[in-house]
Amino acid sequence: MRGHDPGLSALRRGLRAAIISPSLLALSLFVIGSQTVAVFSAFAPFVLMMFVDFSGPMRERVAEQSALVVASIVLVGLGSLAAQVVWVAGVVTLVIVFAILFCAVLSSVLAGASTSLLISFVLPATLVGPVSSIPERIAGWGMGGAAAVVAVAYMWPRPPWEPLRAVTARVFSLASRQLRAEADCAGRPSSRTPPVPECVAQETTDAVAAVMEVFLVAPHRPTGLSTTARAMVRLVDRVAWLGKLLERSPPPPRHMAVGEAVCEVQRAAAVLLEHASAALLASSLPAARGQGGSGPERARTGVLAEESARLETARARLESAVTDSFPVRQAAAEGEPLTALVGSLLPAFRAQRMSFVCAVIAADVELAVSARHRTWWQRLWGHRPAGDQTGMGSARQRLGEHLNRHSVWLHNSVRGAVALAIGVVLAQVTGVEHAFWVVFGTLAVLRTNAVNTGQTIGRALFGAVVGFVVGTVVIVALSPYPVVLWLLLPPAIILVGLEPSVASFTAGQAGFTIVLLILFTIVQPVGWRVGLVRVEDMALGCAVSLIVGLVFWPRGAAAALGRALCDAFGAGARYVGAAVEDGLTRPDRSRVPSPEAAEERREATAAARILDDAFRGYLAERGTKRLPLSDVVCLVNTVTALRLTGDAVVDLWAGADRGAGTASTARSGILDDSDAVLAWFETSGRALAGSGGVPVGVVAGAVASAELWGALSRDVMGASAEGVVPVAVREVWTADHLDALRRLQTRVLGPVEVAARETAA
Repeated sequence: MRGHDPGLSALRRGLRAAIISPSLLALSLFVIGSQTVAVFSAFAPFVLMMFVDFSGPMRERVAEQSALVVASIVLVGLGSLAAQVVWVAGVVTLVIVFAILFCAVLSSVLAGASTSLLISFVLPATLVGPVSSIPERIAGWGMGGAAAVVAVAYMWPRPPWEPLRAVTARVFSLASRQLRAEADCAGRPSSRTPPVPECVAQETTDAVAAVMEVFLVAPHRPTGLSTTARAMVRLVDRVAWLGKLLERSPPPPRHMAVGEAVCEVQRAAAVLLEHASAALLASSLPAARGQGGSGPERARTGVLAEESARLETARARLESAVTDSFPVRQAAAEGEPLTALVGSLLPAFRAQRMSFVCAVIAADVELAVSARHRTWWQRLWGHRPAGDQTGMGSARQRLGEHLNRHSVWLHNSVRGAVALAIGVVLAQVTGVEHAFWVVFGTLAVLRTNAVNTGQTIGRALFGAVVGFVVGTVVIVALSPYPVVLWLLLPPAIILVGLEPSVASFTAGQAGFTIVLLILFTIVQPVGWRVGLVRVEDMALGCAVSLIVGLVFWPRGAAAALGRALCDAFGAGARYVGAAVEDGLTRPDRSRVPSPEAAEERREATAAARILDDAFRGYLAERGTKRLPLSDVVCLVNTVTALRLTGDAVVDLWAGADRGAGTASTARSGILDDSDAVLAWFETSGRALAGSGGVPVGVVAGAVASAELWGALSRDVMGASAEGVVPVAVREVWTADHLDALRRLQTRVLGPVEVAARETAA
């Protein structure tokens, strides 16, 4: 069971509901004496505990559960009022369901509670009753909600579970150790310099692989949409890039001053990663959370800021050392061939990239730690910590990003709203008995793919039939013995909670049918006919979901993932191109990118977020995946590499006197090569969406080549401006960034070809 149910979360939820729901059912029937209160009080804890499981410290969990109860009570009232008129029920369902599904993009709290909120509305909207019954409905639901809050707090409370934090912190700790080892080795005399111990590098590589395994092992990503969770997602991206940088140690620098500066950067980066690891681990401790970021937590974030400033100082000294010993002039004086100097700046370039990655890691850790200490209502509404975008501005940005025709989130919100609205109207127009089962059937089987929805319909109907047969036998045999039915209800609820995780979707549907048959036989004994109605209504709801799935975006999550990859490849490549052009051609010393580069960065970030949702939907979708997961992960990581390369180029040229000197020949060559390298990624993106062919091979020839050194030699030797050498250093490093993307093409070409073939098929 632990293998299928990590942390026994499903068992916890099932046990709580098995105790609370029958208890409230008995209280409502035998003490209060109201069937309406009985139905809603029994359903409320089932819905509010079985379909949602908040994480984090207990105080936040109780606050979030309480907020869910209040919101669900409001929805019960709205659903009961809307049910009085058929067309009003349809319109209100369309609006409210779309709002619940689409606004879930704002935060993980809303996303995790969306199913419970939907059922809180559609249940009363399909159980038509007089207006006078609304107080009893709200009273019953309020009883169940209050009991759910108490159960979450005191009945086998789930311990905090954040596997990414521990493994990510371990990567930072091991990377810090490896950087220290590299600095120690480089600081010894070259004749006695041993390589970095292989075991040190291997442990870091294994730890990076462990992070990716934890990140992708579940069908849903083990993170949410809150600020803390998104900071953790970004940290996973940084970990992957950091691991690539640490895979291979470059040869020692040729000049002593540069070597000392490289070692200083490595040691400063190691200290920063060490503090980032400690801060990340400390923020996950129960005593450290929800305290408003006071005391030790402020001290830790302050240390991160101090060490980041120290790393920035070390990076400035590295640039100065490289500038002072720039090899072009020395090569010209010594008559050394330029081809021998092509890789001479690689150690300094690696240190420069490393410093940038470590700086953004520290910033993300600081954001994650600060976000953890927000109040529960700030987390509920997706407010970001101080220093970041807050309030409605953040909400508008995230909602605006997903008001995009390629957004999977928008697709699913529209489809879900239309399907449930049709289900509610159809249930009322046809006048079927226990009409809420029509909507439950629609909600249970609606998926992102029409073909896959059909497969799920088969399993859902088969499960309902099996449950009907078993439940009918139970009811016919035990109807004369109501006490036995009461005794069977708790274990049946436990099995419903366990079956989807431990067994299958079909078993879950069968168990759900049996539970409802027993429950309604207890409330209103009518025998086996309730089960037959369940199967008929379930079939009607499944038909609704299939029709809506066929009409709206029938190609599903795989096609949506291809379109999202196309947009993200193109947006990422355009951002890198804008960053390179901005760095090479702007004449000012501005530390902020140009409006054009800033806009391209916003578009690249928005495309990456839409891709994140499409990838998550692809992982969650039932059915066989035709693309190997490793290939899909490679394509998604390529988008991350493009975006981070753009950030690194912008950071490289921040505050530089870009107009110094006359290095126009080298700049022109870099821009031309940049266009060729980035056009390859745009072409690959179009192939992933099925709107173009796969590039033939990869871009040949390094950007940082002997030709570039020749151009730099002519520019530098013929210039008299003092700032020309720092500009030339940045030009070489910009070319190195493009070369890193050119080498990435070799790894990406295979997955692009496979994905393009599947898209065409």
